[in-house]
Amino acid sequence: MRSWPVNIFVTATVLIVLPALTWAEDHRLPDYVVAEYGAPLAILDGALDPTTRRALDTLLIRAKDQADWNPSDQAAADALIAANDPRTIWTIADLQRFAWRPEFSAMLTRVSKAILETDFAGHLPRERTLNTLIAWDMPAYPGYLAHKKAIYTHYLPGLDHLFTEGDIDWQLVDWGGVKIDARAFGDTDAVCHCIPAVDNPATQPAKDATWLRDDDIVFGVEINGEARAYPRRIMEIREMVNDTLGGRDIAMPYCTLCGAAQAYFTDALPPGTKRPVLRTSGLLIRSNKVMYDIETGSVFDTFKGSAVTGPLADIGLTLEKVTVITSDWGSWRRAFPDTTVLVEDLALGRDFNLRETRDAGGPIFPVGDVDPRLPVHEDIIGVLTHSGQPVAFPRAKALAALLSGSKVTLAGISLNRTAGGLSATARDVPVPSHEAFWFAWAQFHPGTLLWEG
Repeated sequence: MRSWPVNIFVTATVLIVLPALTWAEDHRLPDYVVAEYGAPLAILDGALDPTTRRALDTLLIRAKDQADWNPSDQAAADALIAANDPRTIWTIADLQRFAWRPEFSAMLTRVSKAILETDFAGHLPRERTLNTLIAWDMPAYPGYLAHKKAIYTHYLPGLDHLFTEGDIDWQLVDWGGVKIDARAFGDTDAVCHCIPAVDNPATQPAKDATWLRDDDIVFGVEINGEARAYPRRIMEIREMVNDTLGGRDIAMPYCTLCGAAQAYFTDALPPGTKRPVLRTSGLLIRSNKVMYDIETGSVFDTFKGSAVTGPLADIGLTLEKVTVITSDWGSWRRAFPDTTVLVEDLALGRDFNLRETRDAGGPIFPVGDVDPRLPVHEDIIGVLTHSGQPVAFPRAKALAALLSGSKVTLAGISLNRTAGGLSATARDVPVPSHEAFWFAWAQFHPGTLLWEG
C-alpha cells in the first residue's frame, strides 16, 4: 500500500509545507480496473479525524452485542457517511463478516453504499465492497489493525497472537469460515473444528495403494532420489503436511481456493532457528490461505514462503521452494515405481473434489482485480527465475506444445514433461515450480511474464 508523505520544501530561511497529495491524485490504475470498478475515490492521507474514529468505536462496541442494537446507533453510521473517508469501509466490511442481526447488517451496507457511491446491483454487497477496495489498492487508515484485531478476536478465539504489525496488508485479510489449527506437532486429533494439518504422515508403497485409481490427481515430490505422492483427495481435507523426505524436512501447504500445492524446505535454517511447524490459520488474503508457525506465531505469505510477522519475519526468513508436480497416480507411480504415498485413512473418509464442485465457478472469496490475460481459473505452471522474475506457462497450451515436439521456453526457463506433469529447468538445471490458478499466481506475482505459445 502506498503512503503519501507531506511535501516539504526547505530554504535557508523559510519552511513551506505544501498540501498533502490525495491518494487518488497520483494513483493510476489499469483501464480494465476502472472499467469494472470505476475510478478510485479521493481521500486524504493521515489519521482519522476524532469524530470518525468515535463513530467507528461505537460500531465496534455494538458489533460485539448486536442484540442491543437500536435506531439511535444510526448516528454513528451517519457520522461515517458525512466524513466520507473510503478507508473506513475496510472496517465496515470486517464488521459485516460477523454481522448476524439483519438491522445491523443493513446499516453497514448503507454506509458502504453511500461512501462508495454504488448500488451493488447484481452483487453481494460485502463481496462487491471488498473487490472494489482491493482493486483500487485502497490503503488502510493508521490504527486500522487494532480495530480489526478487536473484531476478529471477539468472534474467533485463539487469533490474538497473529494480529501483529509486519509486512502484511491486514486490510486484505478475510476469514475463511474455519477456526485456527492450534494443535501441537504430532497431535492426531482431527476433531478440532479447523482444517487439521498432518505431521509425519503415514505412508505406504505404491503396490499397496489399491484405493487409488490411475486417474486420481496427486501432487508429487522427489528429493534426493526419494519420491512421494500426496493425493489431492487427502490434501483437500488436510491442506497442510509437515513431512520428512529424502532426508529433508518439508512443509506442503495446499490452497484449494488457489489450486496450488506448494512445498518448502523447513530445515537448513539460520543458526538458532527452530524448524517451523506450519498450520492453517483459518484466515485468507485475496482467497489464498494464510499459514503460520505454531512454534513462534510467525505468519507466512503462503504463496511466497516468506515470514511476514513475528520472530521469523524479524530475521527475514524466506523458505526455500521445492518443485511440486501435479500429475495422475498412474503416471507418477510408473515414473517412480518406488514411490510412497499417503495412506487413505488420512482423508478421514471424505472426498470433496472441491475443484470441480465448490470452486468450479471462480473465486468464492474477494480477490479484487485479476490480470485479464488469462481466465481466472486457468491452470498455469509458475516459476521464478534466478533474478526473481516471475514467469507463467498456461498448462494445457504448454503440454500440447510439448506433445507436438515444440519447445516451451521463456526468459531462460524451459518446461519439460515429467512423470505425467510438468517441471521447469534453467539451462538444464531444475528450478522450483508448481501449478496454480492464474488469478492466484498473478496477484501475488504482478509483472509476470506470460508464455503465449
